[in-house]
Amino acid sequence: MVKLNKIYTRTGDDGTTGLVDGSRVAKSSARMALIGDVDEANSAIGVAIAALGSDPIVPDLSRIQNDLFDLGADFATPGEEFDPDEMTLRIVPAQVERLEREIDAMNEGLEPLRSFILPAGTAAVSALHLARAVVRRAERSAVAAAGGMPLNPQALAYLNRLSDHLFVAARLVASRSGGDVLWVPGASR
Repeated sequence: MVKLNKIYTRTGDDGTTGLVDGSRVAKSSARMALIGDVDEANSAIGVAIAALGSDPIVPDLSRIQNDLFDLGADFATPGEEFDPDEMTLRIVPAQVERLEREIDAMNEGLEPLRSFILPAGTAAVSALHLARAVVRRAERSAVAAAGGMPLNPQALAYLNRLSDHLFVAARLVASRSGGDVLWVPGASR
């Protein structure tokens, strides 16, 4: 369990930060940009949860927020061994598979897509679309970082599924409040 009594340590004043293995990297590194994007995605999901109130999807999103802390720990752990152990958090296939099951369940009652969807609607729907876009950025950061260092393939798959999950969640919530806002090509010409 994490115990933080003092929030500032001054160890990052030189522009570096510590990783799980004790090594230090520049705060501007690809790894830290990725971890920051995951943190921002988690915050965006928190905003969506606040907008959703007591919607039935909130427990799934709350679990996802916890998963994103696991994901951040995974990305903050250098190395080429991606199996979790008592001291190392890694995203595992079961977490990706759970997202897939939830996507399938949410998508089951939705109308098939007949147009691209605008990221709009109620505050909750819009917040879910914003969270999806932030997760997509985190995924792009992960792919870029993976070009220069080994990253857990399951962590990359988790981000990919999560953006799909948030897209379908936005559609599900929209279906309860008037439906998707559809793109009309050339409508304002």
